[in-house]
Amino acid sequence: MRYVLGSLVVVFLSACPSTKTSTTSRLEAAAGCGPDGVCSVRIAAAGDVSLPAPGGQLVTYALLADAGYDAVLALGDLQYPKGELELFQQFFHASWGQLGDRLRPVPGNHEYGTPGAQGYFAYFGARAGPEGRGYYSFDLGPWHFVALNSNDGECKTVGCGPGSEQLTWLEADLAKSKAKCTLAYWHHPRFSSGPHGNNAAMEPFWRTLEKAGADVVLTGHDHLYERFAPQRADGTPSADAPRSFVVGTGGATLYPLRETKANSEVRIGQELGILEMTLRTTDYTWRFLPARGGPPLDQGSGGCR
Repeated sequence: MRYVLGSLVVVFLSACPSTKTSTTSRLEAAAGCGPDGVCSVRIAAAGDVSLPAPGGQLVTYALLADAGYDAVLALGDLQYPKGELELFQQFFHASWGQLGDRLRPVPGNHEYGTPGAQGYFAYFGARAGPEGRGYYSFDLGPWHFVALNSNDGECKTVGCGPGSEQLTWLEADLAKSKAKCTLAYWHHPRFSSGPHGNNAAMEPFWRTLEKAGADVVLTGHDHLYERFAPQRADGTPSADAPRSFVVGTGGATLYPLRETKANSEVRIGQELGILEMTLRTTDYTWRFLPARGGPPLDQGSGGCR
């Protein structure tokens, strides 16, 4: 199929992705180490991506297509309205789906619009982690990544509270990791100044990551961009806690900002875009790149704990 979006001509590809992805992918192979022994990788992230029509997902994909990112973290609600496999194959695949094994997704609530997120797991295959579970981890360069499943936002479908299989797995995974720096990502934010606001159901994730020394948390769900100062699970500011970003700007209709939450440092509404991060051996930098072009709307750096 052929569509015109403004002056952009888009051809939708009919081929469907294979559900079998080699575990020895370019992600695991990308160490990015220079002669000085300093390693770095470049990633991008956003969630809330693809509508069942040509739209914003095409302009955010244009930022990703030829940028050479080592990984792209897809932060849930990747295909609206209910994550149907046919729509993933028709619309998501014609944009972000072209990134192939660079994509490392997590499910959002819209994926669970189909029973058990069947369309999501069928489309992504091994890249989504074990079917029905939707959480997994991997190492990329000097960093450890943990992809978690916040499912419907209340952890009813796949539990995330104390004693749950997912939280037990997370504790064990973090204990095994030898990486100095850790990034976790899922769909529903613990902290947000958007319409959905703060989500107390995500506290167990946060407390576990905080205790283990994790550095960065990325989420979507509210369709806006927001950066928070490092803070504890209860919202107490602390340099010895993760820094978080809400990046629900991947292509879906944007949301207005609401009441500014404590420790919010930057809030950007009504701008599609992606978060770009360079992750080094002991630190990281970030830039929020708007889909309309121009200079970054937010940028900065931080050190690993």
